[in-house]
Amino acid sequence: MASEAVLTLTEANFESEVTSSNVPVIVDFWAEWCGPCRMLGPILDELATEQAGKVKIGKVNVDESPNLSAQFSVRSIPMMVFFKGGKAVDTVVGVQSKDALLKRLAALP
Repeated sequence: MASEAVLTLTEANFESEVTSSNVPVIVDFWAEWCGPCRMLGPILDELATEQAGKVKIGKVNVDESPNLSAQFSVRSIPMMVFFKGGKAVDTVVGVQSKDALLKRLAALP
C-alpha cells in the first residue's frame, strides 16, 4: 500500500499533478499482481517521504489507466518515467534501489 506521500495518478489528475508540477516527478507504472512492483513500493514510499517538497512520486495502476499506459508505451512493469518541467526526460524499467533513483533524479536535465 502506498504511503500518503505517494500520489495515486489517474487520467483525471495526471496533468495537474505531473505535467503542471514545478518539481520533478517520478511516475511509477505498476499493477497489483506484479511482484517486482510490490518490491518497489516501499522504496518509493521512503523516497517520497524523504524528498517531500523536492520531488513528487506518483503511481499509475496500468489496469485502471490503460490510456496513460499506452501514451507512455508501457510494455513491462514496473516502469518509472521521470518528468521535469512537465516533460518526460528519462525512463527506467525494473526494480531500482533508492540510491539508483536518487542518482537518476540528480542527473535530470
